[in-house]
Amino acid sequence: MKIIMLSSTFPYPPTRGRKQLRTFHLLKYLSKSHQVTLVTQRNETISDEEIEALEKQVTELVIFPPEKASESAGIIEKAKRLGTFIQQGTPPEILKAYSSAIANWVKKAVKEGGFDVITCEDSTNEIYINSQWREQLGTVLNVHSSKYGIYKQQLETGDSENELKDQINLGVLRRYEQNYLSKFAQIVTVTQKDKRLLKELEPESTIKVIPNGVDLAKFPRRVTNQGGQRIVFVGNMDRPANINAARFLALEIFPAVRERYPEATLELVGANPVEEIQALNSLPGIKVTGEVASVVEYLHWATVCVVPMRQGFGLKNRTLEAMAMGVPVVGSDRALSGLKVDGADVPLRAMRANTLEEYVYAIGRLFAEPKLRDKLSENGRSLVENEYTWEKVGQRYEQVLLDAFKSVNS
Repeated sequence: MKIIMLSSTFPYPPTRGRKQLRTFHLLKYLSKSHQVTLVTQRNETISDEEIEALEKQVTELVIFPPEKASESAGIIEKAKRLGTFIQQGTPPEILKAYSSAIANWVKKAVKEGGFDVITCEDSTNEIYINSQWREQLGTVLNVHSSKYGIYKQQLETGDSENELKDQINLGVLRRYEQNYLSKFAQIVTVTQKDKRLLKELEPESTIKVIPNGVDLAKFPRRVTNQGGQRIVFVGNMDRPANINAARFLALEIFPAVRERYPEATLELVGANPVEEIQALNSLPGIKVTGEVASVVEYLHWATVCVVPMRQGFGLKNRTLEAMAMGVPVVGSDRALSGLKVDGADVPLRAMRANTLEEYVYAIGRLFAEPKLRDKLSENGRSLVENEYTWEKVGQRYEQVLLDAFKSVNS
């Protein structure tokens, strides 16, 4: 197949964020057997070396600079005059990121033919798709996360900082997502929860769940089962959900663990630690590393990886990466969301904890029981190998594209 892949976010390096990670590994897999033309944008943070590295992964790399501020502002004002935001609910941030150059390139490419499938990597790129194109080529939307779903869950779980504002946004985003879903022959979500939400909005849509994966070459299984009392938490330390989790771990969970295990240590590993995270470095037994060359070493030496997420939604890649390396995981419902790690007829693959007492109990058991650590290590690694490698994820995504292509040519 000849594929156009639209990604407003420059998907390299894959370590830069979840959007980059998912898009990069999918295009890398597809490029093995298909001709992939990636259409993306470059900003001032993207180096020439990164562009050269990405070019090697695709048949053609088409890069556009971001619209100038004045041009973007003009587009937003024009859209508002036309009633786009009121009538269709297109979020201002999507209008602001809109590129007329990308729109013109895509329109011309589709008109001239020669491509079999066009994919939008995340819903921010749906703005470039014409609903009539479903008649001439396969149209696929890869929803990294539903914005409507995020607002809905924030309101349901009490995470909303401004309920009135989020209620208004919820209605607008519901209408917006309903409008664009019908443009696509195939839709992909990362989680079952997003699938259910989108299916409610567009019952006639074809939606498949394809989770994120793990690169087992970059996250190899460790050789030995580590004893000791070493706790690690990994994540970018400037993201609100990670800041909240790290502080909960350092200020509430860890002191309670240390009352029982005075030799216990905690490492908070991740780039860009904000001031309130850096301050934790002065507490007994805690080390804030900042950015490290590789998180693998820290995870390999950890007795247990604790992922106490209380904010944010969706599948957590850091949880999968720890399990891939055979590191026992203690995580919250949010950290383990979408993963079958416990319950009836499910091998125990991670310890679940949501309260302070549950965290202390689970961590203490893993400190004290080598056989339990072995069990979680074996079962966690096996789960990732069987269901969450990028190779398996790529195969499933390729089949979605093939189905979209066949729907036009059948």
